[in-house]
Amino acid sequence: MANGSGIIVYKLYRALSYGLSPLLHLHLRWRKLRGLEHQLRWPERLGRASLSRPPGPLLWFHAVSLGEGMAAIPVINGCMQKRPDFNILMTTTTLSAFEVIKDKLPSKVLYQFAPIDTPMAVDSFLGYWKPDAIILMESELWPNLIVSASENGIPLALINARMSAKSFRRWSRSLLLPLVSLLLSRFSLIIPLSNAQAINFQLLQAPPLAINFSADLKYVVAEYNTSAREESCIDSLMAQLTHKKVWMAASIHRGEEEVMLAVHKYLMQRHGNIITVIVPRYPQVGREIFQKLRKERYCVALRSQQKVLQPGTNIYIVDTLGELRELYRLTPIAVIGGSFFPGLAGHNLSEAAAAGCAILTGFHNGHFSHMVQQMQKVNKVSVKQVSGNVELAEALDELFSDATSLNLSRLAAKEAYHALSNGIITNIWYLLDHHVFRLIQS
Repeated sequence: MANGSGIIVYKLYRALSYGLSPLLHLHLRWRKLRGLEHQLRWPERLGRASLSRPPGPLLWFHAVSLGEGMAAIPVINGCMQKRPDFNILMTTTTLSAFEVIKDKLPSKVLYQFAPIDTPMAVDSFLGYWKPDAIILMESELWPNLIVSASENGIPLALINARMSAKSFRRWSRSLLLPLVSLLLSRFSLIIPLSNAQAINFQLLQAPPLAINFSADLKYVVAEYNTSAREESCIDSLMAQLTHKKVWMAASIHRGEEEVMLAVHKYLMQRHGNIITVIVPRYPQVGREIFQKLRKERYCVALRSQQKVLQPGTNIYIVDTLGELRELYRLTPIAVIGGSFFPGLAGHNLSEAAAAGCAILTGFHNGHFSHMVQQMQKVNKVSVKQVSGNVELAEALDELFSDATSLNLSRLAAKEAYHALSNGIITNIWYLLDHHVFRLIQS
């Protein structure tokens, strides 16, 4: 009965998405004019390939944006090592993800923009690429894509599967529950990132035998090549900061810079030789903060304009994407943003932990709360949570004043990272091989 209801709702969705296709095409053109779609490759979003499909079996990995795309890279590397006969196609949706990930993927990986979820775009994409299996990252539940793939006999996997509280409430509504139940029934493998997420998928009627456990893939820090120029730039910046007390506010959201600036003022009074590195979640926000601080006569530098710090600089704002992992090498302390105001959902802590940074964060971590809890379970001082600028300033002051405490926090973060990241790729490979790749017709 529920499956029948799901098919009815899906047919309504398919008809609606088909009818809205002309408007969605116009919307893509409008986004291109605004610089939100690739100026030359935007037709890929309509399922029009710009690369040739090589002969042989092909795995399609899809992630919506930068974080999910970076999390997919270790799995792709693992697949290429275990099955060099597989061709790999990677797609993302956002332009920002494309600009970073295109330089991080192995050279043999094909990279395209993902099709929008209209019948024509999806059918065109599947008809051209003919993937032998599809691996979706996190929460990419697109009805036309999933049902069309299933009807074409293409095995589907959802890895690092998660659903925000808002999405879970939406899918749980009486109208949409039959649809999401239908979609989840088409997956051969679902790997939730936590036990809580597994319960959510069970409540949405995912097949019990499809749900299997590994661990949060975002614990794994991707191995990829950095250019000699990038390495040299980071090394040069590190040399300039050698005798400074450096801390970084990473992935901050709009408004959180006020918290960080209040802390910066406090630390300047206490220590003097402070360098505050601010890395906003979005580069444009970084440029706005830079303009504001320059008008207020702060000694501030912007990464895209100034590779060498001038004497007296004490705030360094990063307005680039894809460098965070390398930038963590500059600092012994990382404050992870997106966590200091209600409604925010935190950010990944693993890159900072892998770099051996002492980690501080707020209390609004959303689906990253499980990461905070698991790291603290391994070592209680691996992550310290603070509630605002006063507590953050006091915590940073303590770390800068007590070298032993700072070293213990750094070692604890790295210990937690190694404990929680160990074996994840091996487990995911085994699950994909057992539940998905064995279904590929030889």
